[in-house]
Parts: sequence; C-alpha cells; structure tokens
Amino acid sequence: QAQLVESGGGLVQPGGSLRLSCAASGFTLDYYAIGWFRQAPGKEREGVSCISRSDDTTYYSDSVKGRFTISRDNAKNTVYLRMNSLKPEDTAVYYCAAYSICVVHGIQPDEYDYWGQGTQVTVSS
Repeated sequence: QAQLVESGGGLVQPGGSLRLSCAASGFTLDYYAIGWFRQAPGKEREGVSCISRSDDTTYYSDSVKGRFTISRDNAKNTVYLRMNSLKPEDTAVYYCAAYSICVVHGIQPDEYDYWGQGTQVTVSS
C-alpha cells in the first residue's frame, strides 16, 4: 500500500528544534515533489514548505523562512523538515504531501497524489 508516514513531532520549548520526517512506502519518492503543511486548531491548513523532485527548488512561507529547512534523501525515500527557533505559533499538526511539482498554494488537497496522517508539534513552556 502506497503511503506517506510523518514522524518526529512532539513537545518542545520555545526556541527549541525538531526534525520531522516524511517517509514513503510502496512508491518511489524520486518522482515526486514534497510539500509540508500544517493546521492549527480552528485555523485553515497552511502551506509551509516544499521541495522539488530534483532538489533544486525549495519554497518557504514567510512565517517559517530562515527557521525551517527542507531536504530530501532519495536513497532513504524520505524528506525532512528541520525546524529551529520554534515559536508557540508553530504549534499544529504537520502533514506532508506528494505532488508533481513544488507547490503548496492554489492546489486543492485532493489533487495531491499522497498525504500522510500527520504528526503533532507542540511548542510550549
């Protein structure tokens, strides 16, 4: 069964760091760009970052630029989101999704080929 599985979430203090992983199983991640999204309670889903298939294009939303870094290891069939200098407003469920190009805006959720189940990130003292 083809799927994406996120991991690495948890509880961290403000200013701390986490690294999220998005692992693909049942298909090869090489052929897909991967986007990271987040959704906080009562808020709309927000596109945070994405990386192209060839790793030569990345995107970051203004809210995370300079703090988050996206990367991929195709040999491990995994994409990572390194999150530094975390703030309480980063608290959300984080999801990864696979698509043909690096894009996190203007695409309906059901147009993405695969979605993960999400991992909770809580930033609190």
